[in-house]
Amino acid sequence: MTARDLRTKFLEYFENKGHKVMPSSSLIPKDDPSILLTTAGMQQFKLYFAGVKNVQEDFGGSDLVSIQKCFRTSDIDEVGDESHLTFFEMLGNFSIGGYGKKEAIEYAWELMTSSDWYSLHKENFFSTVFAGDGEIPADSESESFWKSIAPDIEVKKLGRDDNFWPKPIWIGTCGPSSELHYNLENGGLEIWNLVFTQYFHNGDGSFKDLGKVNIDTGMGLERLTMISQNKSSVFETDLFTPIIKKIEKITDQPYGVDSKSDRRIRIIADHIKASTFLIADGVEPSNKERGYILRRLIRRAVIHAKALREDFGSLTQISQVVVDGYSDQYPELKNANLNILEQEEKRFENTLSEGMKKYQETGENISGEETFLLFQSFGFPIELVEELSKEDGKTVDLAGFEEEFKKHQEASRAS
Repeated sequence: MTARDLRTKFLEYFENKGHKVMPSSSLIPKDDPSILLTTAGMQQFKLYFAGVKNVQEDFGGSDLVSIQKCFRTSDIDEVGDESHLTFFEMLGNFSIGGYGKKEAIEYAWELMTSSDWYSLHKENFFSTVFAGDGEIPADSESESFWKSIAPDIEVKKLGRDDNFWPKPIWIGTCGPSSELHYNLENGGLEIWNLVFTQYFHNGDGSFKDLGKVNIDTGMGLERLTMISQNKSSVFETDLFTPIIKKIEKITDQPYGVDSKSDRRIRIIADHIKASTFLIADGVEPSNKERGYILRRLIRRAVIHAKALREDFGSLTQISQVVVDGYSDQYPELKNANLNILEQEEKRFENTLSEGMKKYQETGENISGEETFLLFQSFGFPIELVEELSKEDGKTVDLAGFEEEFKKHQEASRAS
């Protein structure tokens, strides 16, 4: 199935089960200062899960389904391998005071394995459940439901690090989770996380049983597409192949031939795709918060594009491919101001060549002063200096950089 088919079938399946289809919220969370960017499908429904808002009054029912744009900064440094991404799409079904664990597990299994839906091989799946930890008992209910619904599936019992959400524990609603994994040649891949929020964490290590279970699930479209299309990497799926073909064209570097070039191409593909979505939702490059994340993505993409081909042209060519391929699902992309990307690209290019010369002059141990100079005078984010030094076998004096940064701040305040 194409990624578009998978999206369509997901929404159709749950709509047939009585769920109200909800549009994706912005990557900029609304009225939620606790996070910079939307990281999960449930975030736009947090106040409903907490009981502050009434899902019946606002949506006419307890059951919802969505395909949510998500962004996770924790994986930026890992992007470049075959699976990590910053931007991804999360398929999720939610029940707030409606159905429980049994129905959630039944829905997941039927959607995944039925010939009418995704038709994935039953024998390739295994599931995990919470094994119990301290005052929180094992989730024997989920285990029994899995065994009754899918008698041949292997059920593994794991601890809080793997099967309790959220991690680390926050003050508020939480609960055990049951994950559905798919066996690949190189091991199991987590596909779908079914979270059962049935406790309230008080912040002192104690938990209160809420007496009810809410359902909050999340499944990455990119991983689902990889399995459905029998690919070994998310970058080989139709979610990325048009983007990678454009990168191959403008850099004159083929994908799938050289591991170092492949890594650079994957970084460019992910970062420009993510940047396009951020810009479409109103983020602009800056030195703070969301703007810094966007600036870091664009500048990292420029570095790797120039490493493939000095005169590669403009990254907006890649961004336009993203707009063309995704605007049917996310119409806000049509209004994305790609000039923002081009301007940031040019701004960085003006100092990049001199900055790279200065970087090349550094020795095996890059001092704090040298690192701060690259940051302050040439616009190199500290993470970029770290990445370049790692590629070249150099070390960076991060403590020295922090000292120089504090000196600069104090001098700026004094002036």
